[in-house]
Amino acid sequence: MTHTPTGSAVPDVRARGAMPAQRGAAPSPPPGAPGPGRRRAWAEYAARLRAAATTEPGRLRIIGASLALLVVAFGAVTAWQVTDRSTAADNVVKHSAPLSASAAEIYRSLADADATVTGGFLVGGQQPKDVSERYEKDITTAAKLITDAAANSEGSPQARAQITALNWQLPKYVELVTTAQADNRQGLPVGGAYLRYANLQMRKDGGLLSAADKLYRIETDRLGSDYSHAKALPYVSWALGAVALLALLWAQRRHYRRTNRVFNHGLLAASAASAVVLLWLLAGHTVARNQLEHSDAHGARSMQVLNNARISVLQARGDENLTLVARGSGGEYEDNFSDGMDALAGKDPQGVGGELAQALALADNAAGTDPVNAAVKSVQTWRARHTAERKSDDAGDYTTAVAEVIGGKDSNGKTVDKTTGSCFDAVDASLQKAVAQEQEEFKDAANSGRGALSLLPYGAALLAVLAAAGAALGIGRRLSEYR
Repeated sequence: MTHTPTGSAVPDVRARGAMPAQRGAAPSPPPGAPGPGRRRAWAEYAARLRAAATTEPGRLRIIGASLALLVVAFGAVTAWQVTDRSTAADNVVKHSAPLSASAAEIYRSLADADATVTGGFLVGGQQPKDVSERYEKDITTAAKLITDAAANSEGSPQARAQITALNWQLPKYVELVTTAQADNRQGLPVGGAYLRYANLQMRKDGGLLSAADKLYRIETDRLGSDYSHAKALPYVSWALGAVALLALLWAQRRHYRRTNRVFNHGLLAASAASAVVLLWLLAGHTVARNQLEHSDAHGARSMQVLNNARISVLQARGDENLTLVARGSGGEYEDNFSDGMDALAGKDPQGVGGELAQALALADNAAGTDPVNAAVKSVQTWRARHTAERKSDDAGDYTTAVAEVIGGKDSNGKTVDKTTGSCFDAVDASLQKAVAQEQEEFKDAANSGRGALSLLPYGAALLAVLAAAGAALGIGRRLSEYR
C-alpha cells in the first residue's frame, strides 16, 4: 500500500483556479471576441455579397439597389445645386443689385448737395428757395439711404465701417454748410472759406464721397460675386446625370441580352425620368445663364457706367461753381473740372468718349441710346459755354461769368439765358432717364433668369424619386421570375 509522503499535499486545483496554460498553447480570446472560426460582421456581410453576386437574383438585387441610389443621388445633387444658384440669382434681384444702386444714389445725393449749395453761393445773400429745397432734399435722401444701408448690410464689416463714417461725417458737413450760409447772408467773405472747407470735408480722402465710393464698390463687388455664383455651371449634376443614364441603359441592354425582351417598363420609365431631369437641367440653366449675362452686361454694368457718369457730371458742376466762389484762386477747381469732363466725355470737346461712350456701347436699343446721345449733345454745349464763361472771368468780368453759370443779368444789364447750369440740368436729366431704362431692362432679364430655375429643384427631386421607383419595380419584375 502506497502512502502519500508527509508534507507533500496534493495542490487543490479548484481553490487555485484553472491550470496554467501549457507551454506553446494559444492564449484564450478576450470576452466578447469572436471565437476560432468566427468572422466579424462586416466580413460576413462582404462574404454574403460575394456569394449573392454568384447568382442571378443576387446580382439583380445589387443592380437594382445601385440604380436606385444613383438616380436618387442625381436628383438630390441637382436640387441642391440648382437651389444654390437660384438663391444667388434671387440675391442679385432682391439684395445686391438694390444695395449697389442705393450706394450709388448715396454718392449722387451727396455730390448733388455739394454742387447745389455751391451754386447757391454765387447768388449772394439769401439763397433762392429752389436751391435750398434741392439741397435739403439731397441731404434727406442721403441720410435715409445711409440708414437703409445700415439695416441691410448683412453683417459685412467693410460696409458697416463705411456706413459708420458716413453717419459720423454727414452732420459735421451740414453744420459747416449752415455756418457758411449764415455768413454769406450777412455778406461776410468768411462764408466762402467755410464753404470751401465743407467741400474739402466732402471730397477729401476719407471724406463723405470717399466713404460713399467705397460703400458703392463693396456692394458692387457683392453683386459681381452673386452673379458669378448664379451663373456657375453645375458640373457635378451633369456628371451624375450622365452616369445615371448610362447605367440605366446598360441595365436594359443586359436585361435584353439575358431574356431577349426588348423593353423593361420600369427601367424604361426610370431612363425617361432621368433624361427629362438632365435635359431640363441643361435647358433651364442655359436660359438662366443667358438671361443673367444679359442683365449683367446690358443692365447692371450699364447702370454702373451711367452712375459713374452722373457722378462725374455733379463733381464737374461743383468744381465749376467753386472756381467762381474762390474769386480768382480757384485754379485747382478749374483743373478738376477739365479732368472730370475728360473722364465723362473724352478730351475732344466736340466728340464723344469716356463714360458716355461706354454707356452707348452697352446700350442695346434706342430706348437706352437716345437719352445718352442727348446727354452727349448737352455736354458739348456745356463745354462751349464754359469756355465763354472762363473768358469773362479771366477778363475780370465776374458778374457776367456768374450770369453765364447760373443765369441772371450780365455786367451790361442783359439777361443771360444760355447758361452752363441749364446744360448741367439737361445732362443730369438725360442720364437719369437712361438709368431708369437700364434698371427696367435689368429687372426683366434678371427675373427671367431667376424664373428659369424656380421649378427645377422640385421637378428634379420628384422625377428622381419616380426614376428610383421605376428602377426598383423593373428589377423586381425580373426577380419575380425566379420565385
